[in-house]
Amino acid sequence: MNWYGLRVHEVEEKARTNVKTGLTGQEANVRLKHFGANELQEGKRSSALVKFLAQFKDFMVLVLLGATVISALLGEMVDAVAIVAIVILNGILGFLQEHRAEKSMDALKELAAPQATVLRDNKWVKVASKQLVPGDIIKFTSGDRIGADVRIIEASSLYIEESALTGESVPVQKRIDAVNGVDVGIGDQTNMAFMGTMVTRGSGIGTVIGTGMNTAMGQIADMLQNAEENETPLQRRLEQMGKILIVVSLLLTALVVLIGVYQGHDVYHMFLAGVSLAVAAIPEGLPAIVTVALSLGVQRMIKKKSIVRKLPAVETLGCASVICSDKTGTMTQNKMMVTHLWSGGKTWHVTGQGYSPSGEFTEDERKINPSAVKSVQQLLMFGCLCNNANISKRKKEYVLDGDPTEGALVAAAMKAGLTREALAGQFQIIKEIPFDSTRKMMSVVIRDKQGKAFLVTKGAPDVLLGVSSSILWGEKQQSMTTLYQDEIQRAIHHLGSQALRTIAIAYKPLRNELINERDAETDLMFIGLQGMIDPPRPEVKQAVQECRDAGIRTVMITGDHKITAMAIAKQLTVLPEGGKVVEGTELAAMSVEELEDIVEDTYVFARVSPEHKLKIVKALQNKGHIVAMTGDGVNDAPAIKASDIGIAMGIAGTDVAKEASSLVLLDDNFATIKAAIKEGRNIYENIRKFIRYLLASNVGEILVMLFAMILALPLPLVPIQILWVNLVTDGLPAMALGLDKPEDDVMKRKPRSPKEGVFSRGLGWKVLSRGFLIGIVTLLAFIVAYNQNPNELKYAQTVAFATLVLSQLILVFDCRSERSIYHRNPFGNMYLVGAVFISLLLMLVVIYYPPLQPIFDTLPIKGRDWLLIGGLSSIPTFLLVGAVLTKKPKKQSKLKIVNQSKI
Repeated sequence: MNWYGLRVHEVEEKARTNVKTGLTGQEANVRLKHFGANELQEGKRSSALVKFLAQFKDFMVLVLLGATVISALLGEMVDAVAIVAIVILNGILGFLQEHRAEKSMDALKELAAPQATVLRDNKWVKVASKQLVPGDIIKFTSGDRIGADVRIIEASSLYIEESALTGESVPVQKRIDAVNGVDVGIGDQTNMAFMGTMVTRGSGIGTVIGTGMNTAMGQIADMLQNAEENETPLQRRLEQMGKILIVVSLLLTALVVLIGVYQGHDVYHMFLAGVSLAVAAIPEGLPAIVTVALSLGVQRMIKKKSIVRKLPAVETLGCASVICSDKTGTMTQNKMMVTHLWSGGKTWHVTGQGYSPSGEFTEDERKINPSAVKSVQQLLMFGCLCNNANISKRKKEYVLDGDPTEGALVAAAMKAGLTREALAGQFQIIKEIPFDSTRKMMSVVIRDKQGKAFLVTKGAPDVLLGVSSSILWGEKQQSMTTLYQDEIQRAIHHLGSQALRTIAIAYKPLRNELINERDAETDLMFIGLQGMIDPPRPEVKQAVQECRDAGIRTVMITGDHKITAMAIAKQLTVLPEGGKVVEGTELAAMSVEELEDIVEDTYVFARVSPEHKLKIVKALQNKGHIVAMTGDGVNDAPAIKASDIGIAMGIAGTDVAKEASSLVLLDDNFATIKAAIKEGRNIYENIRKFIRYLLASNVGEILVMLFAMILALPLPLVPIQILWVNLVTDGLPAMALGLDKPEDDVMKRKPRSPKEGVFSRGLGWKVLSRGFLIGIVTLLAFIVAYNQNPNELKYAQTVAFATLVLSQLILVFDCRSERSIYHRNPFGNMYLVGAVFISLLLMLVVIYYPPLQPIFDTLPIKGRDWLLIGGLSSIPTFLLVGAVLTKKPKKQSKLKIVNQSKI
C-alpha cells in the first residue's frame, strides 16, 4: 500500500488504529503474534563444519587428496603429510574469510532502535523496539532513531537524516500532507519515516505501517541475503589452470608409467614414481603461495589506509574496469560548506574545507577583508545569530553539533572571525521563532549593547523575498522594486545552476521586542544569499584522472538531485562532454537489458534507490565489466555484495556496508582506491610471475622423468627429491616474487579482460620452453654423471637433483619481468636474493649433511661436477634470453603510431 499517498484520517482507518488513544495492550499482542517481532530475520546459515568442508570441493584439491591417500597406502608418509598440511591450511584460511562475511546481518540488526515511545491504552509508554506492531502510534524527537516504518501524522520542525537509505547528505524536512504520485522514491516520501533513520531536529508522531522484514530496511536485508557472490577472476583462472594441469599431469604420468613398465621397470616403483610425478605436475604449493602473496599485499594496503576483508579482492580490484562510486561522503566531504555569498548585486567566493574556520573571501579573484564590507559582515553575522548549531574542536578536527546547513553558516562566519562566543558578548537573543515547513523561515529577536532590538530571519529565498519591503543595495537600504526582485531571482537561479543550496538572510529593527509572531516576519530588509554545497574532496579529481589513465571509468551513483550530481561530476571530471545522466525514475522504468544499451555512455545516476544500484551493477557486469562498487550506507550493501568487489567507507560507512564489502577504506578517501588498484595490478603480475616459475619448474621435473623413460634410463630423481623441490626450492623464491615492486607503467595499462586466461600474453610458451630446457639439462647432467660411474646411481641422481634446483633458482630472476632477466636490477628485490640464498643453502645441507642423506637419497658432490652443474643450469635462462635480445624488432607502421596517439 502507498501509505504516503493517504491523508491522516485515511491512514488511521487503513491501519485500524486510533491516533488519540493508540492500540490496546490486548490488540498489540494479537498483532505481534500475527506479524511477528519487529526485527530483521536472517537467512538459513550452514554449520561451521559444513562451511569448513566446503573449502575442499575444488577439483584440484580432491585430486591432491587422492594422491595423498595413494602415497599413504604405499608407505610414503612424508609425501602424504606434506600435502595434507598444505590443503588443510588453505581450507582454514578460506573458512575464516567466509565466517567474517556472515556478520552482515548482525550489523544490520544493530541499526534498529532498542526502545520506542508508543501510545498504548491512551498512555505513552516505553517498549522494546522489537514489540512494535503495525497500527502502533509512536512519537520521536531529536536524537531518536526510528524503530519501524512510520506514516507521520504530526510534525513540528521535524528533520530526519536518511543518508543511510537514500544517500542524501542533508536531513529531510518532514510534513504530514499526502504525497501524490506512483512509485515515489524513498527520498521524496516526505511524510514517511523509516526504520534505522535518525531524527536530527524537531519532533513528530506517526503510525507504524511496517515492521521487521516488511520495512524499507527489511527489503534491503532480504536483497543482501539473496545477492549472489560472484567468483573473482583470480579464482576462475586458478580453476581453469588446475583443470588443464590435472589432465596434462595424468596423461604424462600414465605415459611415464606405461613406458617404464614396458621397458622392464618394477611395477611398484613405477607406480610410486607416477604418483610422485602427479604431485609434481600439480603445484600443490600454488594455492598457499597465492594466499601468502595476497596476504602480503593486504599488509601493504593497510599502510595505505585500506583493509582487505577478502583476499582475492586485491587482485580483482586490479582488473576493475568500472568504479561505481556513491557521491556523498565518498567523492564529497559529507559536510555542507558555504562557497558563495551574494548581496547588492555582488558575489563573493568563500574558500576552505569542511567546518574548519580557515578560509578566504574573494571578489573577482581579489582577496577582501569581510569585516570591511558591510553587506558581507551582516550576511555572515546574522546567519550565525539566527542559528542553533555549534562547532567545536575535538582532536585537531572541527566537529558539528547540529544541522549541517546551520553548521555551514556558522563555519562561514567563523572564517570572518565571527564566533558564537564573540557575538554572544555583543548581542542577546531574546526570543526564537522556530522553523516550520509552512513558513519555511526561522527568526530570532536580538538586543545589542545599546538596547536596540532587531528581528533576524533566515529561510527559503523565494519566501523571504515575498516578505521583504526593502533591500540592502550598495551598502544602503533601498525600497524593494521589481528591478531588485528580478536581480535576486537571477542570483538564486545562478547559484542554483551550480548545485548550491541557497539560504536568504533578512532583518529589521524593532520598536518593541515583544512583537507578535504573526506580524514579526513582515516588512524585512533583504540582506542577501549564502550558497552552500557538500564540496568534493580535493584529492578526488586527480584520482579520477589517474583511474581514467589506467582505463578505468568512474560512475557516480547518488540519491541527490540531478543538478547537484551533475555539478559535482563536472567538477571532478567524472562527467565528460556528451556523457549521459540518468535519474532514478527513468531507471525504474527500464529493464536490465534496456539499461545495457545506454550504460556504457552513462556517467551519473541521480535519485537512485538500492534496487536501482543493483540493476546498474548487473547491467555493467552483463556488458563484460569488472565492477567495483563504493558506498557507505545501508542502501549500498546489496550492490556492494553483488559487485565484483565492494568497497566501503571506514569512517562514515555503516557496519552493514563494511561487512558486505571486500575492501574498507580507513580514510574514506576515493584517492585511496587508486593506490589499491595499483597494488591489485601488481599483485596479479606477481602471481603470474610465480605461476610462470612454478610451472616451468614442474614441467622440467616431468620431462626429465619422461625423457629418461623413453631413453630406457634409470629414474633420474626419486619421489622425495621431487617433493622437496616443490615445497622448498619452488616455494621460497615464489613467495619472494610476490614481494616484487610494481613496474613503472603498471597504471598506464588498460584493465585486463576478465576472459584473459592464466597462460595469456605468452606465458604458456615461456613455461613450456623454459621447462623443456630445464628437463633437457637435468637429464644431460644425469647421463654424464651416470656414464662416469654406472654403479653409483644415487650419485648421478644427486647431480641431477642439484642441476634441477640450480637451473630453477637462476630462472626465478628471469621471471621478474615479462621482457628479460636484464630488464630489472636483480638486487631490486632483496627478499628474492635472500630466498635464493636460503634455497641454495638448504640444497647443500640435503646433499652434504650425513643425517639427511639417507632420507633424500643423496651423496656428496665432487668439486669438478659443480662446474658441469653450473654451466648446464645457466642454459635454460640465458639461451632463450640471448635469442630474444638478438632478434630484430619489427618496424612499426606510421599508421599504427597515429592510431595509438589517437587512443
